[in-house]
Amino acid sequence: MIGRLTGRLAEKNPPQILLEVQGVGYEVDVPMSTFYNLPELGQEVTLLTHFAVREDGHFLYGFLSLAERFAFRQLLKISGVGARTALSVLSGLSVADLAGAVAAQEIGRLVKVPGIGKKTAERLLLELKGKLAGEMPAMSTAGPVSHQSDIQNALLALGYSARETAVALKQLPAEIGTSDGIRQALRLLSKT
Repeated sequence: MIGRLTGRLAEKNPPQILLEVQGVGYEVDVPMSTFYNLPELGQEVTLLTHFAVREDGHFLYGFLSLAERFAFRQLLKISGVGARTALSVLSGLSVADLAGAVAAQEIGRLVKVPGIGKKTAERLLLELKGKLAGEMPAMSTAGPVSHQSDIQNALLALGYSARETAVALKQLPAEIGTSDGIRQALRLLSKT
């Protein structure tokens, strides 16, 4: 199984990217939460991956954080939820928002996600109850982008949109620490 890839970001075509690893190009589907936090083309990135083999092909899904991959795998365990639906959920909600919606049993947050109807939302709430909060791995990431992911999760938890968060993250130095990054990002966001 392929569990992690580190390579040069060759193409970005939402929701798919092409990651070149030692001359081999891997097509990787990613949720939009990961997509918005990817570096510029040509830069190196490390992704945690989930490799799926189905009758119609082999598919690779990538995530910047352990929490995203964990949530994706929990979603796949639910009957009737495939990889596309799981990616859609993680694109529409951060992992923290998903865990909060499940804990509070808030169906309204889930039905706002494109492709999630009332029945699917009810099934998600029922099946995920107790599975995201206690067992969620630390919000660490696959490599040197760990602070970026932590900063992103903090900004999303404070109510900023994914787009606002992505814009702020691009203005931060790559080597910045989590607490300094959050402070600088909040300063940047307060000026807009």
